[in-house]
Amino acid sequence: MGLIIALLIWALIGWVAGKIMGSSYAWWLNIIIGIVGGWLGGWLLGGFLNLGTILSINIGEVVTGIIGAVILIFIVRLIKK
Repeated sequence: MGLIIALLIWALIGWVAGKIMGSSYAWWLNIIIGIVGGWLGGWLLGGFLNLGTILSINIGEVVTGIIGAVILIFIVRLIKK
């Protein structure tokens, strides 16, 4: 059950980052962007944000995941040009 919730959160992170950046990737690509972006955000910010939890979800990790996914989308756009 934890993996399913994690996948849903990662998909949400990718979707939010896509909306912020105005991208139109497929839903499955949003999941991949959310996973990689979450890792990238965690690596870059390294637990910098400690915003507490809601329903066992660490809000700081979600925010850093969104930041990482936005950075990832930006990098992909630079590479595609």
